[in-house]
Amino acid sequence: MTTKTHPGATAAGDDTQARGGDRDRVAASAGSPGGSTTTVGAGPVGPDEPAGTRGRTSVADVVVVKIAGMAAREVPGVYDMGGGLSRTLGAVRDRVPGGRPNVGRGVKVEVGERQTALDLDLVVEYGVPIRDVARDVRENVITAVERMTGLEVVEVNIAIGDVHLPDEEDEEAPADSRVA
Repeated sequence: MTTKTHPGATAAGDDTQARGGDRDRVAASAGSPGGSTTTVGAGPVGPDEPAGTRGRTSVADVVVVKIAGMAAREVPGVYDMGGGLSRTLGAVRDRVPGGRPNVGRGVKVEVGERQTALDLDLVVEYGVPIRDVARDVRENVITAVERMTGLEVVEVNIAIGDVHLPDEEDEEAPADSRVA
C-alpha cells in the first residue's frame, strides 16, 4: 500500500503513472494505523496576506473515512456497513465497556493531492430499492466529503454485501429472560 505524507513524497511502489491519469490516488483504509494526510489548501505566507489564507491545511485519510461513513449511515435504507467479518468484530467491539463504534467500518479511501475515491460496503434493509439507496448514499457521501474537506470526489463505488431481513434477530435486542 502506498501512503502520501505530503505533496510530492510517496512511499515506494506508487503506480499512479501505470494507471494512466493524473488522479494521483493513494490507498488508505480505516484500519491503517497512522494513515496519511493530504494538503487541501496551501495559502500564501507573509504579513501582507489576509490572516485566513496564511498557512496550510491538511486532512488525514481517516478524516475522509469517518466523514464518508457517517454520511452513508445517514441514508434511510442503510442497515449497517462492512463485510460479514468486520461486522462481527464490530459487534464484539461495541459490547466491550469503553469501546467506541467504528464509523469507518466498510469504508476504504484513496486520497490524492486534490481528489479522493471511495469504496463502501453496505448492508441494506429488505424491501428498499437498492439502486435508490445506492444513489442516495453516493450523493450524500460526495456532498459531505467535498463540503468538509475541499477534495474532489472522483468516484464512490458501492458494494451491497447483504440484506437485513425483518425477521432476523437484531443483535442489539435483549434476549428474553426466563426469570422475572
